[in-house]
Amino acid sequence: MASVSCSEDLSCSICLTIFTDPVTLLCGHSFCRTCITEILNSQHQCPQCRTGTSILAESIQTNHILKSLAEKTKEAEKMEKEHRSERAEVDEWLCSEHDEKLKLFCVTDQQLTCIICRDGERHEGHKFKPVKEAAASLRQEMEKGIENLPADIHAIESQANSQREEITKTKEESHQLMTQICSQFEEMHQFLRKREDEIKEDLKHKEEDAVEKMSRRLNAIETALSESRELEGKVTSVLNITDPERFLKSWTESYSRTPEDLFRPRADDLKVVNTSLSLGPYESHLQFFMWKEMLQVIQPREEKLSLKSNSATITVSDDGRSLLCTNQQTNQYNYYEDYEYSQLYTSQRQRFKKSPLSTDHAFSVNEFISGQHYWEVEVGQRKYWELGVKDNFLKYDGKKYTTCSRNKITELTFGGRPRKIGIYLNCPSEKVSFYDADNMSHIHTMSSDLMPMPVSAYFKVAADPNRLTVCCY
Repeated sequence: MASVSCSEDLSCSICLTIFTDPVTLLCGHSFCRTCITEILNSQHQCPQCRTGTSILAESIQTNHILKSLAEKTKEAEKMEKEHRSERAEVDEWLCSEHDEKLKLFCVTDQQLTCIICRDGERHEGHKFKPVKEAAASLRQEMEKGIENLPADIHAIESQANSQREEITKTKEESHQLMTQICSQFEEMHQFLRKREDEIKEDLKHKEEDAVEKMSRRLNAIETALSESRELEGKVTSVLNITDPERFLKSWTESYSRTPEDLFRPRADDLKVVNTSLSLGPYESHLQFFMWKEMLQVIQPREEKLSLKSNSATITVSDDGRSLLCTNQQTNQYNYYEDYEYSQLYTSQRQRFKKSPLSTDHAFSVNEFISGQHYWEVEVGQRKYWELGVKDNFLKYDGKKYTTCSRNKITELTFGGRPRKIGIYLNCPSEKVSFYDADNMSHIHTMSSDLMPMPVSAYFKVAADPNRLTVCCY
């Protein structure tokens, strides 16, 4: 049998595989008949040494020696390949570490092992089963598990469909919100463009009125100037007459007024009109006044909350917008009387410092069951407050900010000290967001799956001489 190592010498240089029906040219080089036929028909030369030849490949006799060697080499390679496959199959069932047959199954590590592995340190204390027993047990578990697999696949498919629906829903909501945002900005743009046109038109009218008034004065000045120059010429002409009789006759014929009346200065009667254009506050506070005007047309507006409390330590103002929390020692004072408040402020403040901290809560009369709502609360420099809705609120204790819900308390890293807190309630998504209302920077958003409806605004305050007030623009 020819050695497999001879396969390179028995390979066609065109197809690079072992010869199939080999032929040998006169130059001594051999090729597969199929490979050399196409080349000889077009080039008429050996592709290896470029020796010319007019012989057709079909007429060349098969090199039977090469053919026999090639067939034996192919058979030898086939046998070797089968041998390697059999050897690999045998090796697959041998332990790679101990070269022993894998007869056991380690239940602990879920892998095949040999007897030596079982007694080794790596598998100490592990549970083992014979291969057949382990296979039967595993098959039983797999058959049982596959029974539940279709239901799980169905559930996963349902989740995938639901997720696709949510993706579509989110894209639709985004498109809807984008349209809404564009519409609302366009309304503001229209309002601003309208006011811009109105203010420009007002300025234009003021300019026209001022220019018209100054133009009339300019015409009067130019007329006076022309008359004065004409007078100057005539008087100069009369003064050039030396004869007294002719001089007087020329004067009396030209003028019927005395020289004093004729030469009276006219410039004092023709003062320059200096009209200053004024647009009032629009000159210096245009943006602020536009913002104030926009507040009257912006919809929706902040919620106009009215507050209530059953606590004896909390006083609600007559307009229902302010809260004042006092303790027993300070309840006797009426903090809503400005005069008394100004007289007693210093002593009361000292009492608040000495009194133990007490807190109590209040709610809004308004109740919300749907939609989105926003309100602002002026907290000023108060040392303690809680704002939001019941069971979902933001707390400040003078040092840090904390969000509180029924089952979770989270300390925030927010380090600002806002004078006003904005609260945004989104009933459909059951979320409450908090903002620094001075610059509308976001503080935190709370989510709740257990938010009871209807819900009211929630306030909790400590004893303090300062009011807590719901803002109203």
